[in-house]
Amino acid sequence: MNRSTSSSSTSAQGPHVKRRGLMRAVFALRHSWAGIVATWRGESAFRQEVCLAVLLLPIAAVVVVSAAERVLLAGSVLLVLLVELLNSSIEAAIDRISLERHELSGRAKDCGSAAVMIALVIAAMTWGVICGPLAWHWMRGWI
Repeated sequence: MNRSTSSSSTSAQGPHVKRRGLMRAVFALRHSWAGIVATWRGESAFRQEVCLAVLLLPIAAVVVVSAAERVLLAGSVLLVLLVELLNSSIEAAIDRISLERHELSGRAKDCGSAAVMIALVIAAMTWGVICGPLAWHWMRGWI
């Protein structure tokens, strides 16, 4: 086997070095953070969704619901961010291939956008079903 393709070697051999253990986790975390930062800088929808998450996640942490409902509230918000990151990666890959209009490129971008919309609907339904009655009860006390 060629030394440059050996997965057992961990010396600096270029950008495709196989890392193991804690260093692998550190580099994975660094790349994940870079993806979040790049999406924050390049996608206004992601910035809006992060602002919504900053508002909703603390509410999910303090609202008086069961543990399972708390996980559903927070998970639905994080799902939106997850799907937006995937959509942004699809868009970046399509734009990397070519900026000219193509039916398949448009379809891929539209499918990614539809996935984000479905994640937003899931979040809205989750919050509406779990927190809607609580909000209604709270508002009735003010009226």
